[in-house]
Amino acid sequence: MSKKKQSPLVAIVGRPNVGKSTLFNRLTGSRRAIVGDEPGITRDRLYGEAEWRGYEFRVVDTGGIVPEDRDFIPSEIFRQAKVAFEEAAAIVMVVDARTEIAGPDRELARLLARTGKPLFLAVNKMDTDKQESLLGEFHSLGMRNVFPVSSEHGRGIDDLLDAILLVLPAVERKTTEDTSATASSGSTEEGTEEESSTPEEPHEIKVAIIGHPNVGKSTLLNQLTGTSRAIVSPIPGTTRDSIDEVTQYKGRKIRFIDTAGIRRKGKTRLMAEKLSVVMARKNIEDADIVLFMVDATEGASGLDANIAGYAHESGRSVIILVNKWDLVASGEKRAVSQSKTARIQDAKRPHDRALYEERLRYGLKFLAYAPVLFLSAHTGKGTEKILPLIEKVAAERRKRITTGEMNRFLRTVDFDRASVPVSKRVKIYYMTQAGVAPPTFVLFTDRAVKLHFSYQRFLENQIRAAFGFMGSPIWIKNRARD
Repeated sequence: MSKKKQSPLVAIVGRPNVGKSTLFNRLTGSRRAIVGDEPGITRDRLYGEAEWRGYEFRVVDTGGIVPEDRDFIPSEIFRQAKVAFEEAAAIVMVVDARTEIAGPDRELARLLARTGKPLFLAVNKMDTDKQESLLGEFHSLGMRNVFPVSSEHGRGIDDLLDAILLVLPAVERKTTEDTSATASSGSTEEGTEEESSTPEEPHEIKVAIIGHPNVGKSTLLNQLTGTSRAIVSPIPGTTRDSIDEVTQYKGRKIRFIDTAGIRRKGKTRLMAEKLSVVMARKNIEDADIVLFMVDATEGASGLDANIAGYAHESGRSVIILVNKWDLVASGEKRAVSQSKTARIQDAKRPHDRALYEERLRYGLKFLAYAPVLFLSAHTGKGTEKILPLIEKVAAERRKRITTGEMNRFLRTVDFDRASVPVSKRVKIYYMTQAGVAPPTFVLFTDRAVKLHFSYQRFLENQIRAAFGFMGSPIWIKNRARD
């Protein structure tokens, strides 16, 4: 079992805008949860790791709960929060000290009492000792463990954590003595046995799911992980925090990260939306592979090209997923075509994948190396091909070619075929692979000049024809030989 499954879970719940995400960030020592003055920023469950006095546990931040609200998003938030209740070993209800207790607070307190889990009431935004007098009325919620805290400034958090540790189940923790004992016992065994007892853990593949709002990212996450981890709705921009879920494939961990839909500049008005786009771009940079989703009924727009450009420029491997293809294949919807010629072609061959892919690649020329899958995240058709492709692209991303192989390859390349002006040509003495993820090559040349774009593209195409590197951008640098 993984450490994540062994660690007990503490759930943070409460009404919108009481400071749950600020407390989550405080406990986990991170800035993963988006924080702001707008109510209802958090929607999906957001998990993090925390540690207090040598004890490790998990924390889950939930969306703001209004128990009786029947609107779609609030009811989905409530459903996600109830999943957190069931998983949790302890629950922290957060209230705002500056506002009076309302009916939803009392209803939520009664709901939590019925779970039978240890409950703690964090009366938040008590930034000074003068506010201690506000604490009295919150005892009427019926919780014995009441703590005045300031999540923003860290006041009272230590007392809250000390109380939580008393009710969390004991977990086995390795001390210094345990480690030395293990080392001494291992030294008496034969070397081969010692090595076999500590197998190296396989590399975790981080996969970010990106695209514009309402393209089906959360539906795909749920389909790939077999969960209802992310809230799915027809409302664009439902996902705000980036949420992740780990699955196993052939003994290897794959961490899927569902990012917020990236909008055009000027289209994000709420602060939470602006921050979610910033965090989505950060998730792209932290990932190994990006699943770039395109809506089959809309095609690749200029916005899609910009979003895919973030992944390409940051050196991530890319797999293009054409979602909602079932709507096009069934004739329920027709792919949007921009030019008159394209519309004529579509009228004759409306379900032609090859024609659609050709047009898609024309709009995303810089992703010529990225494989394309046609699928339906809603029905699951075609999604079974994603995990095997991720495994293959991850291997290609980390593939290394020896210097001897590279130079034997270099001797076979006819550089006269490259459409480069004579004045921009350089003489290449030898070539070596300097790094992986992404594959990076260094050319040693006769002149310290920047490689002409056509020269670089020609060489990249030759490398791909010889060695593959499917799904991964190739970076080429050149140095003058001393």
